[in-house]
Amino acid sequence: MTFTSHQLRDFSTLFSRSEVNRWLKGDFESIDVKLERYNLTEQNKGNTYLKFLRNTYHILENNYPNEYVLKNEFLNKWLKSELGTNNSVIFNEFRIGKAIADLAMFNGVSKAFEIKTILDKEYRLSNQLQQYKKIFNEVYIIIPNIHISKYSSFDNSVGIISFDSSSKKFELIKKAERKVDIDTNTLMEILHTKEYLEISKAYFGGLPKINAFNQFEICKELISNIPKNDLNKLFLNAMKKRNINNQFFNKVNNEFNQICLSLNLKKQERDNLINSLKINTI
Repeated sequence: MTFTSHQLRDFSTLFSRSEVNRWLKGDFESIDVKLERYNLTEQNKGNTYLKFLRNTYHILENNYPNEYVLKNEFLNKWLKSELGTNNSVIFNEFRIGKAIADLAMFNGVSKAFEIKTILDKEYRLSNQLQQYKKIFNEVYIIIPNIHISKYSSFDNSVGIISFDSSSKKFELIKKAERKVDIDTNTLMEILHTKEYLEISKAYFGGLPKINAFNQFEICKELISNIPKNDLNKLFLNAMKKRNINNQFFNKVNNEFNQICLSLNLKKQERDNLINSLKINTI
């Protein structure tokens, strides 16, 4: 089958947070609309919504590798093998100031990943990478393999991972430089109140007399005096304690792993999602 760019863009909207929230409520109207719009109703008679969505994902994978597809494939084929320990965590869309890293991973080191598909422009990339380097040990960009030369000299400290749309494989082109310097101002924007209190207390063995009005500034001053290696470890531990459900990796129905991460679904919620899609289309 051949697909127009408009149809592929329309299909890609199915894999969004808002759509998945509708599926969880048993609302499949948006899928029904697309089945009718592209005369696919008869072709999918007897198929479940789950089968249609899995087929649609692979159509996008082969013809329109947008950010959702790239991020999902990267989770399935790269990050899973890198996690290492059970207390490692992956965040979807990790905010750093005004920038948002597509993916962030915390295990023995902190890593930020910025995805640039063949559809993306790079005009904001320099600023994004500068923000990520203020807090992460390693920063990577994930790019189509046909754009390696375009990004190879973009920033010498940033790592490059390429994606081949034909073989569906990722390859490490350049390893990121590792650093442990953390910008205190940026860190304080990321940490929750409980976290910066715990970091201050953990390193100094206790806290001075503080209240709700001055605790931020006092802890900021304390944290700014923690040696960089110690602060890096404390930051990693704080992030790994966050309530992130990373038990989403699954060989069956792995087309939905990114959705599960994005919505921070628990295992039961993931199972409910898959089961809700196992009814036949109209």
